[in-house]
Amino acid sequence: MGKNLRIKSARAEKDMSQKDVAEAIGITRQTMNAIENGDYNPTIKLCRAICKELDRTLDELFWED
Repeated sequence: MGKNLRIKSARAEKDMSQKDVAEAIGITRQTMNAIENGDYNPTIKLCRAICKELDRTLDELFWED
């Protein structure tokens, strides 16, 4: 899967840490870290929650090139 730098970039634009996003959507910071590192494949529900929190679309954050 590879690292998801788009989530990291979107977080940076909103000045949010992994912990900030994780707490906002009800997961642990470790899970958020694993998602960004490509070590965890989130459910569609979780993907949508991340997108909503970061004001991005699924395609913008999770589409595989």
